[in-house]
Amino acid sequence: MSASKLDPIDRNILRELQDDGRMTNVELARRVGISAPPCLRRVRTLEESGLIRGYHADVNARALGFEVQVFAMVGLHSQAESDLSAFEELCRGWSLVRECHMLNGEIDFILKCVAPDLSTFQTFLTEQLTSAPNVASVKTSLVIRCAKDEPGVPFDVLENRATDQG
Repeated sequence: MSASKLDPIDRNILRELQDDGRMTNVELARRVGISAPPCLRRVRTLEESGLIRGYHADVNARALGFEVQVFAMVGLHSQAESDLSAFEELCRGWSLVRECHMLNGEIDFILKCVAPDLSTFQTFLTEQLTSAPNVASVKTSLVIRCAKDEPGVPFDVLENRATDQG
């Protein structure tokens, strides 16, 4: 199922689940204005199509002792597809790396990293990241504070697009 084939009920289901993935199917059905059995069928279809990838708790990293958040901008010597894939595979194995995005432009990858303290991050930086095969440069920026952290997508934009196309 593609995003363009979503009807208003499907978009509402996605919006509601993005806001609260723990609600019961009965509550979800009530919120989107349909009965529970078709609501569950729609949710399963959205899951099977890949539009819903999973359900996660929003864990407070700082409350768990992860005081340091760093963005690492990584440049590689080679941008051959096999080298890009090899670096992505390395990132998947590093537990401090929570997000890895390939970019265009001067920087090849940006990594979002969390660590309990600067010493732990520094050890990761010097012993793993900068010494990894094909890594040419790493520039880091320590996060001072976060002004916004919204997961998912802005459903108001999706709704506006659907209305404009319909």
